[in-house]
Amino acid sequence: MINYITLGTKDIEASAQFYEKLLEDFGVKRLVNMDRIKYIGKNMKEPMVAVCIPYDEQDPHPGNGNMFAIAPGSKEKVDALYNKAISLGATCDGEPGQRVPKLFYGAYVRDLDGNKICFNFFG
Repeated sequence: MINYITLGTKDIEASAQFYEKLLEDFGVKRLVNMDRIKYIGKNMKEPMVAVCIPYDEQDPHPGNGNMFAIAPGSKEKVDALYNKAISLGATCDGEPGQRVPKLFYGAYVRDLDGNKICFNFFG
């Protein structure tokens, strides 16, 4: 159902590299590499992350309450993605842990521009 998400950035190349490195174990690559927008994903038919300089060329603003989630498949992979994101310059917004007993395990970071990401596993 979801085709792509778009995240505003001040530094498009640094942001694209962050997501390429963070998601490399999913087999992603840069699919579109224009000056103002770059799409990172497996192919144009599966969900992608797009990073862009906002159309009005003003500073990007992460939304309060906005977040996107990535489900890598296990609690161990949640931990690994969280640690990888931190090593790539993301900031912690909630260390990995069981949030809802026997249902939801998650970790939260903010990317280089302050966009919130959740790494999660239901189970």
